[in-house]
Amino acid sequence: MLHAVIMAGGSGTRFWPESRDLRPKQLLKLFGQRTMIQATVDRLGDLAPPERILIATNAKLASAMAEQLPELPPAAILGEPHKRDTAPCIGLAAICVSRHDPDATMVVMPADHVIGPDEAFQDAIEFAASLVEDEPGRIVTFGIRPTYPAEIFGYIERGEPLAPQADGRPASFQVRQFREKPKADVARQYLESGSFYWNSGIFVWKAATIMQALAHHQPVMYAHLERIAAAYETPQFEEELQREFEAIKGVSIDFAVMEHARDIVVIEAPYDWDDVGSWQALARLYGADDHGNTILGKHVGVHTKGTIVRGPDDHLIVTLGLTDCVVVHTPDATLVANKHDEESIREVVKLLQEKGWREYL
Repeated sequence: MLHAVIMAGGSGTRFWPESRDLRPKQLLKLFGQRTMIQATVDRLGDLAPPERILIATNAKLASAMAEQLPELPPAAILGEPHKRDTAPCIGLAAICVSRHDPDATMVVMPADHVIGPDEAFQDAIEFAASLVEDEPGRIVTFGIRPTYPAEIFGYIERGEPLAPQADGRPASFQVRQFREKPKADVARQYLESGSFYWNSGIFVWKAATIMQALAHHQPVMYAHLERIAAAYETPQFEEELQREFEAIKGVSIDFAVMEHARDIVVIEAPYDWDDVGSWQALARLYGADDHGNTILGKHVGVHTKGTIVRGPDDHLIVTLGLTDCVVVHTPDATLVANKHDEESIREVVKLLQEKGWREYL
């Protein structure tokens, strides 16, 4: 059976001041009327019922996740006590899933993407699951055809086609290799070659396959995960989770498994995708007016161009002579930034930490 694992533990610091420690971007309504975690669960449709959905998140966010997803059983929220990157997160989820379904197929996805239409996504996941059923040791991932030479994404280089493309089926290829986030000139080469995809971070595989891979390539980590899993759904679980997870050395799933795996297939994603990595994503998702401005809230602008404004409907934001800026107003903090310097928002968060101004984090 197909089980869905949603990774929802990120901090989303680039969306400060809306994103905070206890309300990161996956808990926000950045696009549409549902929060990002709610939209991710909605997107699954009938692929996986509530009892086959697992939310892997930060322990301090577990209660907020449960509140936003009342349709899920309490056991569906797995709160990690420490941040240890994606490999331990995925490994623990695989072990927990396999305890109830030893032959489980997993789709693993982040909680902070905007994808549509839902039907195209669901069809693509079903196709990926069928490829895994054909070859149970296979790993399937989704590549996004690049539209510009992005330096912020990892890349997947495709190899030979998996098989002749059937009607209604997306193109699929053997993976030649994964590439780290490139410099600008290398990203341009990737784009021009036509054989590279952005790495979406969405995977489909057998739980047993990823468990075996981690046990082989990360035996120390896997031993900690097994001790946690042995206490799953027992009174000792939280204690074991706290002790054993803290002892794990964090590592990404790309480094832990993908760089070593042999039978990896990439499907060219047949759906629209945005990773919503920064405030500039709002311009892509909502569009812009004749002056290049994206306005979400009550706003008056004079000589304002290429600017993103976000605020509540009951608070007027006025901009004069701004070009290529981001203005975000919340009840206790306001951001005004050059939109091409959004990475520096992380520095703002660090400064707030250093000042001890926890009320703004």
